[in-house]
Amino acid sequence: MTVIFSKKCELALQAVLFLSIKPKDEFLSARDISKELQLPKEFISKVLQKLTETGIVGSKKGKTGGFFLAKDPSEIRLIQIVETIDGLGVFEKCVLGFPGCSPDNPCPLHNKWGHLRDEAFKMLTEFTLAELKDSAEKKIGNLKFDIL
Repeated sequence: MTVIFSKKCELALQAVLFLSIKPKDEFLSARDISKELQLPKEFISKVLQKLTETGIVGSKKGKTGGFFLAKDPSEIRLIQIVETIDGLGVFEKCVLGFPGCSPDNPCPLHNKWGHLRDEAFKMLTEFTLAELKDSAEKKIGNLKFDIL
């Protein structure tokens, strides 16, 4: 698990990156996605359902149905996925959880965390799924070999 995001958010980011490397007209079941990413199907199902509520992911019911990106990958930024699953509180709250943490009343990590937090937010806001396609394909392709 990362320092910033919940496990649910990590899974959502991985699932959406996975969908972004697939052809537009390909519908994938939660089972197929979980198998390819080596992640629990129940979690994948839940995060994909949440992402359909916000229009990032679409779903089609039926025998030939499944999940797909509802928008072009160039229109989806990583921050949208983070906001849907975890919200943006991590970019606003004290990293140590102190109430009232501010530049005038900083916690011991305020200045260091503030810089890291701002850089993370900037990165997540800048990148679209389309810009990450090649590196996502490579990483997801290597998952099969990572478990050997």
